[in-house]
Amino acid sequence: MKGVILQVALDLLNEHRALAIAKDSVSGGADWIEAGTPLIKSEGMEIIRKLKELFPGKTLVADMKTMDTGALETEMAAKAGADIIVILAASDNSTIIDALKSARKYGSKIMVDLIGVKEKIKRSKELEKIGVDYLCTHVGIDEQMMGKNPLEILTSIVKNTNIPIAVAGGINSETALEIVKAGASIIIIGGAITKAKDVKKATQQIKKVINEKKSIKTVLFKKYDKTQLKEAFSLVSTPNISDAMHKTGAMENIRPVKLGFHMVGRALTVRTIDGDWAKPIEAIDKAEKGQVLVIDVNGGKTAIWGELATWSAKLKGLSGVVIDGAIRDLDDIVKIDFPLFSKHLSSSAGEPKGLGEIGAEITCGNQSVKTGDWIIGDDSGIVVVPQEIAQEIANRALDVKEHENRIREEIKNGGSLGTVVKVKKWEKKIG
Repeated sequence: MKGVILQVALDLLNEHRALAIAKDSVSGGADWIEAGTPLIKSEGMEIIRKLKELFPGKTLVADMKTMDTGALETEMAAKAGADIIVILAASDNSTIIDALKSARKYGSKIMVDLIGVKEKIKRSKELEKIGVDYLCTHVGIDEQMMGKNPLEILTSIVKNTNIPIAVAGGINSETALEIVKAGASIIIIGGAITKAKDVKKATQQIKKVINEKKSIKTVLFKKYDKTQLKEAFSLVSTPNISDAMHKTGAMENIRPVKLGFHMVGRALTVRTIDGDWAKPIEAIDKAEKGQVLVIDVNGGKTAIWGELATWSAKLKGLSGVVIDGAIRDLDDIVKIDFPLFSKHLSSSAGEPKGLGEIGAEITCGNQSVKTGDWIIGDDSGIVVVPQEIAQEIANRALDVKEHENRIREEIKNGGSLGTVVKVKKWEKKIG
């Protein structure tokens, strides 16, 4: 094998999108084309046939993720045109051996994917003895959202086996160089190419990293760790985040006082009663810079917040305030230029009675909120992200945004939302 191979993984659902992206990636210099598992499950062996017809000179990988009937599934893929068929390392040795026999019969090769295997080094040595052609160390999409990356195990596998190693798992132009230096023979790129605005250019960038051994900065198509969550949430909209949370997390009937803000911060919770503005004001002094006050007034319609409180919050350095209740002084507040979200407007305020508490779990906009949870607000409203899943949700929201970016480009290039996503094809069949 000469040089490091760039394999582009087409993990899409629809044939027309996969073929269009494949053409652009080949134009950009992709070495191998992979029919990803979702694509094979959606379109069957026919997609392998069409890819082979389009790119007869390219190595075609069928990511079958076979777990059983190794010979049968290998034969299916090989006859359809696959040069390399992917089997799961978690399958029984008999399945892998049968797959190898079938591959040899039809002139194909076997790559074994270590995804889900705990003792990867031990299993790699076993697979080498069996005689597989390639190994793949693979961090799945769901694991990537939790911050895992394939570099952690790659070096050890390279040291302990002599088989060419393919590496997959959220690799982009910024991280590909580390993978190459660690000894990978094949770099598998999915979203950093297939979700790019310009697929050809994105492919060329990865090839440049591989060939020139210089990384290229990426903005999206990267995974964020727990120290970068504010940055990550600043890149996505509240609809992106709600989609990432399976259409949950959005507060009900709480709207921005002024449009144009993108508020991100961790919650300091406040509970009070209708008209009692003592605890909200005390919370400003207790809050840390960058926090968001989230105030539960149980939907009360007497104002507990106004212009002077807004000035205090802004000068303290808070990221914003969210109120399940009423505010007043709207004309003055909009001039202060501070992210403020509320349920009601009112001219009258109550009295500072001091009832309620600061820091306890509350309900705001029909969403449970704890101090430390992430609060994101924009013109569409507010979403709450529980702190224990914040890293995963931030990365999933970025994934949602990246998918939408790619679809937008396809619409601009002459499609429509219906034709790009094949909406009728994916409608649930009833009866």
